[in-house]
Amino acid sequence: MTTINPWINFNGNAEEAFVFYRSVFGGEFTKVMRFKDMASPEFPVAEKDENKLMLISLPIGKSNVLMANDVPEFMGRVNENENRSKISVSTESKEEADKLFNGLSAGGKVEVPMVDSSWGSYFGMFRDKYGIEWVIEFSPGK
Repeated sequence: MTTINPWINFNGNAEEAFVFYRSVFGGEFTKVMRFKDMASPEFPVAEKDENKLMLISLPIGKSNVLMANDVPEFMGRVNENENRSKISVSTESKEEADKLFNGLSAGGKVEVPMVDSSWGSYFGMFRDKYGIEWVIEFSPGK
């Protein structure tokens, strides 16, 4: 079964927001990755962005996950009056991921083509022709 999980962008306060969400929903974070954890010569991270969250995940219910990240300063500020969310779709196979990615991204702008990521999933990201941001991911073994 395909699942759809909300992914929210924040201006540096994702951790604060998610501590609040956890206090409301309960549960524990399943992933907490900071930009410094992904820093490399190919992906330099400014000192002021090191401790910002690249990814935080909070399971909600049996199969839902609320996810978020901070937007580093070099990418600009998120306009809080605009859509600040990505829709993250987790699939059951690479083939399903490719089908959804290709269908939904048609006429849109691909930001990250479907690739095997450094964190072990098959991953891609785009803005569809209506301006909605999507993340498509297949994680083997889940």
